[in-house]
Amino acid sequence: MASTALFAEIAALAGDPARAGMLHALMDGRALTATELARVAGVAPQTASGHLARMTAAGLIALQRQGRHRYFRLATPAVARMMESIMEVAADHAPPRRRFAVGPRDAALRKARTCYDHLAGELGVALADALVAGGYAELDAEAGIITATGIDFLGSIGIDLEAARARRPRATAHILCRPCLDWSERRPHLAGNVGKALCAHSFAHGWVRRIDGTRAVAITPKGHRAFHGEFGVRLG
Repeated sequence: MASTALFAEIAALAGDPARAGMLHALMDGRALTATELARVAGVAPQTASGHLARMTAAGLIALQRQGRHRYFRLATPAVARMMESIMEVAADHAPPRRRFAVGPRDAALRKARTCYDHLAGELGVALADALVAGGYAELDAEAGIITATGIDFLGSIGIDLEAARARRPRATAHILCRPCLDWSERRPHLAGNVGKALCAHSFAHGWVRRIDGTRAVAITPKGHRAFHGEFGVRLG
């Protein structure tokens, strides 16, 4: 168990507005440069470097070097889960007026976004619901499985989970997955290796595309057809 001092240090690091902005920008799973993160946080590059050094030392973000360039990304999925949980609590305490006075970007985030390496928002929750309704997944508050039927179904649309199943004990034909409580929908979307595979497949096949400057994603016309045809999910 983490010490009280370490807990307080992590909370303080994540609680600074500039650092919180940087961590939020990294929630889409991509790596960003210090200059990009400084712009997101609204601080000078030198100030951003100090923030990034502190968060790297604390294990919140990881530095990745590529040639002369330096990129930063969230260190682990646990950091993404921490940020998602903080946003859920913050949303509960927002004044009622702010919940309704939202702009187009907020609407886009609620509709579909990336939560580190998986899909979230209305789209993510609807996909999780569809998998449960079809008998392809079973989820509760703490854990979940993709059933044998679900493995076959996902395989039929090109999401191969056989490698993950091969790593499970011979006695089970299921694959473990993880529910992630969606901060805007307040219901679970699908995380873990299965959520990651579904997200990667959606990008690779042009079902969703990134929206510059935000972790919101747009569902393409091809994606609308695929999500409706394969999962029975229809979003306006």
